[in-house]
Amino acid sequence: MSSADVDQFAALIRDRLRHGNGPLSRRLATALTDLARTGALSPGTRLPSERDLARVLECSRGAVAAAFNALFEEGICERRHGSGTYLAAAGRESAMGRLLRPGAVFADLSTSVVPDPSHLRVPKLDPAALLSTPSRHGYDLPGEPGLRELIGGEPLITGGGQQGIDLATRCLARPGDAVLVEDPTYTGALAAIQSCGARAVAVPTDRRGMLPDAFRDAIARHRPAFAYAQAVHNPAGTVADADRVAELSGIARDAALPVVEDRTLAELVHEGPRPGRFADEHPHGVVEVHSLSKVLWGGLRVGWLAAPEPLLAQLTELKQTSDLATSTVGQRFAAELLRHNDFATWRAELARRRDHLAAALRSHLPQWTWERPAGGLSLWVRLPGTDTERFAELARDNGVAVAPGSLFAADRGHRDHLRLSFALGPELLDQAVAALARTWERP
Repeated sequence: MSSADVDQFAALIRDRLRHGNGPLSRRLATALTDLARTGALSPGTRLPSERDLARVLECSRGAVAAAFNALFEEGICERRHGSGTYLAAAGRESAMGRLLRPGAVFADLSTSVVPDPSHLRVPKLDPAALLSTPSRHGYDLPGEPGLRELIGGEPLITGGGQQGIDLATRCLARPGDAVLVEDPTYTGALAAIQSCGARAVAVPTDRRGMLPDAFRDAIARHRPAFAYAQAVHNPAGTVADADRVAELSGIARDAALPVVEDRTLAELVHEGPRPGRFADEHPHGVVEVHSLSKVLWGGLRVGWLAAPEPLLAQLTELKQTSDLATSTVGQRFAAELLRHNDFATWRAELARRRDHLAAALRSHLPQWTWERPAGGLSLWVRLPGTDTERFAELARDNGVAVAPGSLFAADRGHRDHLRLSFALGPELLDQAVAALARTWERP
């Protein structure tokens, strides 16, 4: 195994060694097991030698040997005489690809997510309390009372923000309807619009939000079912200006146009004022989409909708036909995490990672340009004269997944842009930028 492959492997392992307690050998075995079971390491993958892994992890060879021995006993690894240590060959090939082989991914910058839950303070929990619900059967459609009280108002709890976007789209749009979106916009919203048979119509934007004149003209021309807007923009990381939001809200209110406002990133403002709110000026026509995925952890799959009646009743009915109710256990766990964690620490860490990625890109890829994002989890980067769909394919050959700009455009435009998540740890970000630089220099 080459030294570059060993370094990439070590960066991935070090990122996981932050989890859990106990001896290093046990944590190392757990990290390798997790990578194998989630598919990040595929069957047949050769592992670094004990000596090489101990060197790059700066630990004793005995700790690595103990971890490998635990994996041998569990049947996860196998020794091949004269060749080395490999993951057992049983099982299907991972959808994530083949780590440390051509086309493999060791750093995923394509997904704008919390990379792991290690930043959370996890309280001691009574399992019996997690199972206690007012209805006893657990099908509490509006949501778990304790979580709803923490959120405030009369929210409808959903299985994450994406379900909220999907429910709002299905409630407001019909096949053939136009839906106004920012240009660019969140790819999950485009998918929901397409799924229900509607069509997305892009409205030009600047760093403050949709341009008011263009928004007004698009309403008159397309007679849309609703408009989709974001409080903190994904992919660009801009924060919706309060004055601009108030102007757009007034236009939508006067046109009796519903607005679906995506506030899933609203807590991740790194600098400057908080985003404006459409419901302040348009209280009877706004559906707000919220989520805990970006501030706690995506694996919770807990979000909520806020809307006026009768919209809320219609959304609740659609939710019931979709999945009956969101997991009560997940909601109760989310409520406990909310009580024991604040968002400020994670926000500050994200801002540091944003600046780290930006500095690495400036150093290794000075031709690339972007505007500093005031919020969110990603950089929206322009690669001059480059088709980023093709570049994304080449980047995977060097072990990095990136999201091409066309995924965020209603007309498949922005083909010279990439969305790069800065949520990974600094070491993995450095490895990823080095790999992107090699891709960029490829003839």
